[in-house]
Amino acid sequence: MQLKRLASFLVVLAGLVTASVSAYAADPENTMIITLKDGDVTIALRPDLAPKHVAQIKKLVRDHAYDNVAFHRVIDGFMAQTGDVKFGNMKKGFNSQAVGTGGSDLPDLPAEFSQTEHYKRGVVGMARSQDPNSANSQFFIMFAPAPPLDGQYTIVGNVVSGMELVDHIKKGDEADNGTVSDPDRMIKVRIAADK
Repeated sequence: MQLKRLASFLVVLAGLVTASVSAYAADPENTMIITLKDGDVTIALRPDLAPKHVAQIKKLVRDHAYDNVAFHRVIDGFMAQTGDVKFGNMKKGFNSQAVGTGGSDLPDLPAEFSQTEHYKRGVVGMARSQDPNSANSQFFIMFAPAPPLDGQYTIVGNVVSGMELVDHIKKGDEADNGTVSDPDRMIKVRIAADK
């Protein structure tokens, strides 16, 4: 009986989590669309978890800062990292030696770590240096769960469609920390509310 109750509770809880993410996906103001070589990836941004990070991402999107930015670090079975707007733009100023070390002209952000959300497939998190308050413009999309990241990196969203396209992003050299030669890029990034 206890096991049946627990199973019922977990089903209800899973439904609530799905409904919560779906509600964010339905909000065009907090929906980011990344056009990749194979099509569009839709991400439900989570201002409920990380309002400052989401606001900064939306500003960068609306400034077209993410357009043509490389996926410079991609580790199979782990994550795909992008968002270095200073050194990662493949149409202007791409620097293969420095990509991954830059950010934007906007200030770094104080950590907004979640104790309730977990790093699993499709979660979007902010990259940072050793300093917990150093996230700026770079972010990553998870290929698989990574519990060691929980509570250590700010979660800013979830992929709600197009994850199979993320799976096709060119992978990097595992021996070189996932560095990608001739990387794929975000062709265009937009907020759904913007026509």
